[in-house]
Amino acid sequence: MLKQRLLTAIILIPLIVWILSLSTQTVAYVFMSIVVLGAWEWAGLCGIKRHLYALVVALVLLMLYWLWQQQSTSDLYILLLAGCLWWILALYWVLRYQQGQSLVPTSPFIKALLGFFILLPAWMALIILHKDYGWHWVVFLLVLIWAADSGAYFAGRRWGFRKLADKISPGKTWEGVAGALVMSSSVSLAYAFYQSMSLMTFFLFMLLCLLTVLASILGDLLESLFKRQMDIKDSGQILPGHGGILDRIDSLTSAAPIFVTGLILVGSLF
Repeated sequence: MLKQRLLTAIILIPLIVWILSLSTQTVAYVFMSIVVLGAWEWAGLCGIKRHLYALVVALVLLMLYWLWQQQSTSDLYILLLAGCLWWILALYWVLRYQQGQSLVPTSPFIKALLGFFILLPAWMALIILHKDYGWHWVVFLLVLIWAADSGAYFAGRRWGFRKLADKISPGKTWEGVAGALVMSSSVSLAYAFYQSMSLMTFFLFMLLCLLTVLASILGDLLESLFKRQMDIKDSGQILPGHGGILDRIDSLTSAAPIFVTGLILVGSLF
């Protein structure tokens, strides 16, 4: 399993970095394809027709892209804010589920609607980040999440003992969270020095990265919760050793809106 994960990562990471160096339009369509694949898998978690749901998501993405091209940025910022507010509700659901009370809807229709709040703001956040801040910021965000995931995986395997949310994902531990924070903080520090940030910017940046990583853990837990509800292990098998698309982007779906909203809020400091 580990060899498969490493091999897949070795192939995908250079490809993704190369794609990100291209135009924002190209990046938008590539990420759109990934989101549609994620929607296909999400439909499986909802118990609805996959092809129909993926088609609807694709059409909505095309509409959002048209709005973005028309410079309707205020509408897109509202979408980002809606995504951030959704994750506050998701945090409450995760906490209540761990305490033994499930507030997660079972209705396929409601879960299908939730998929829009999970997938669409993340796509929009990445496109805004690529266009307004530059492709290297997208690379940083991806590396930040990958570092957190890797730190959690290896620290959890080596020292994991205290369960983080055993009713949702028994394999996740507080030691894994610590590993995620250590690895991601190292990446954040390196990027802050690379950008030659001032002291105030540095502290705001590190705080934003911390919040982003914590949000990424929430995204992972939420997908695990929905998979537990459907009694499945992986959202799909498209990536050898990694499961499905959703299994790879679950952290990013929560982290991207938080990170980009934070950048927008602090204005020109970055």
